[in-house]
Amino acid sequence: MSVAGTWHLSVFTPVGRIKAVVDLHEWDGLLTGVARGAGEEVPLRDVTLDGDRLTWKQAVTQPLRLNLAFDVRVDGDTLRGTSRAGRLPSSKVTGERRPDGEQPA
Repeated sequence: MSVAGTWHLSVFTPVGRIKAVVDLHEWDGLLTGVARGAGEEVPLRDVTLDGDRLTWKQAVTQPLRLNLAFDVRVDGDTLRGTSRAGRLPSSKVTGERRPDGEQPA
């Protein structure tokens, strides 16, 4: 299963819903990517796909400086799972893969 593409995510945090866009690329079996949201673009680290389980880490500075760890399950063009920031409670994550440049309705 390929997870490459543009994913529009919603992260449901205690301070409200945060929207982000994650671009995943696959080259010679290696997954890389970047996340954009809250006015910043950050690289993804440790991107791993094991079956339908996709995990990655990223550091953000907006709205707070946090190190995030994502753990989601991919089903075709949708994903569901969680994001965790250190010892804070996990936040629900949902997402849809969209053609490049297409915005969600």
